[in-house]
Amino acid sequence: MIEWTPKQKEALALLADPTKKQILLAGGSRSGKTFLLLSALVSRALRCNGSRHAVLRFRFGHVKQSVVYDTFPSVMSKVFPAAQYEMNKSDFFVRFPNGSEIWFGGLDDKERTEKILGNEYATIFLNECSQISYTARSMAATRLAQLVKDQDGKPLQPRMYLDCNPPDKGHWTYRMFKAKVDPETRAELSDAEQYGFMQLNPVDNQQNLSADYIKTLEALPPRLRKRFLEGEFRDASPNALFSEEAIERWRNIDRELPDMLRIIVAVDPSGADDEDNVDNDEIGIVVCGLGIDGNAYVLEDLTCKAGPGVWGKVATDAFDRWQADRIVAETNFGGAMVGFVIRTARPRTPFRCVTASRGKVVRAEPISSLVSAGKVRMAGIFRELEDELCAFTTHGYMGENSPNRADALIWSVSDLFPELVKQETPAPPPQMIQRRRTSWMHTI
Repeated sequence: MIEWTPKQKEALALLADPTKKQILLAGGSRSGKTFLLLSALVSRALRCNGSRHAVLRFRFGHVKQSVVYDTFPSVMSKVFPAAQYEMNKSDFFVRFPNGSEIWFGGLDDKERTEKILGNEYATIFLNECSQISYTARSMAATRLAQLVKDQDGKPLQPRMYLDCNPPDKGHWTYRMFKAKVDPETRAELSDAEQYGFMQLNPVDNQQNLSADYIKTLEALPPRLRKRFLEGEFRDASPNALFSEEAIERWRNIDRELPDMLRIIVAVDPSGADDEDNVDNDEIGIVVCGLGIDGNAYVLEDLTCKAGPGVWGKVATDAFDRWQADRIVAETNFGGAMVGFVIRTARPRTPFRCVTASRGKVVRAEPISSLVSAGKVRMAGIFRELEDELCAFTTHGYMGENSPNRADALIWSVSDLFPELVKQETPAPPPQMIQRRRTSWMHTI
């Protein structure tokens, strides 16, 4: 049997508290939150014959990969080794000999969501709820209505379990479970005593983690370290243009990319030279594509600190590798020099220059709307680029260095959506582009 840590035993006591009807475990990465909540959910299923339970996440692919094929089997083998169950892999639910079921679903699939939420449940577990909207949470809560009794004939009280790596304090999880206010009206919760909260961090689960993993988290940038190591809710910035939650919600990792209609390599030069570039800003180089589904995908971040002899080749190599349609470059540094660098590295490369006549924030605002709406999605994990995006506010860019990666992304997306984003320099008439398949790798 598994040996629980002191902090995990404390969490289990909270989960057993009869006064708590909704419980959030929030904290750093790999702290055992999901494992604990799944253990409690399975225990309820085994204790009450014919009970029904649900594990929901924003994307079905994520719950299938991280829960169905990973955490759930681990829970069953380590906590309930004698329990038997059958997994239905067509509808993705587990059935136990006592007739109880656990359904796994994603809230991104309308048809599947309607099918799952057509049932009533005794327990609903919202996994990684920082990615789930308050509206979706409220919709799921309406299905928390199954009335069943345990083996002693006592009614099983409906429960909602939630876990997440803490987002900022503007998120509904903080307002509901920490501030104890209604996320929409901001009025104090009349039943605040029913909401339980506990913080769990990787240090509370060290016996199950390698020392190298903790060191990896300690080396993260401050913004990410606060969330994934320290497990703290960040101060909310009402003026932030981009949010981690929107970026994460629409990230495309486990799904195949659609065919691309257009692919753009964007360059944001810094004016560095080949001999002395140690103290210069990086050259932002980002590849984005417009899929046949109408969404833009960030395919690669090739930002480098180098002079023209290097970054010109990096950009044109990306042009060939992705079979791109053109290179777009901001030419405030050097003017015609930028086009010369590109065409020297690769003659006759389709090239369009843009000039930054407006401020960075003004250029970023329409792109932030596209990201929030899921029209711009990360086809991989680009930590440095995402850090730069999250440092944009309506009052300006608040990051430490120049946002060359973010600027390159903005130029690229602007070129892909000329009808939605006002261009600094008008784009030429669109040409008919043959659909193509893309081969790609995630950038970790």
